[in-house]
Amino acid sequence: MSGADGITLQDMRWWDLDDVTALEHELFPEDAWSRGMFWSELADTRHPAGTRTYLVARTPAAAGGRIVGYAGLAAVAGTGDVQTIATARDQWGTGLGSRLLTALLRAATAAECREVLLEVRVDNERAQRLYRRFGFTPIGLRRGYYQPGNVDALVMRLADPALNPVEESTDG
Repeated sequence: MSGADGITLQDMRWWDLDDVTALEHELFPEDAWSRGMFWSELADTRHPAGTRTYLVARTPAAAGGRIVGYAGLAAVAGTGDVQTIATARDQWGTGLGSRLLTALLRAATAAECREVLLEVRVDNERAQRLYRRFGFTPIGLRRGYYQPGNVDALVMRLADPALNPVEESTDG
């Protein structure tokens, strides 16, 4: 699926991992996922009993085919969990975060999830605004969840993603 900007969302594949982990380390230098962590998640995609959905956002080939975002969802026993979602800094405010979250919520609906959960840093107001716009509400706090730095995580929940009026916006 391609947006007006030509950026396409595609299944993340093993050959994307170098670019994904480079972006991950650029955006989250203190608590970045390793290549092995992404590899482990990808191992549970693309098979009949798979519980994971991982996507990349890629610019058009004419613009270099660069990965400018990624997102992942775990869907187990009726509950979806947004594992990760990120966009390159030059994509902030373009709506790419909204597109990635929309794709994850569609995957959660396809997996018959009755709810979707996520954790977000308490100091990440931009991401919290995105999640609230999609109907996520705070349900708890995980103290010291993000390390290093001992930063708390706000736990948010979206009840029944199938009923969520998913919107496209220029905020994410």
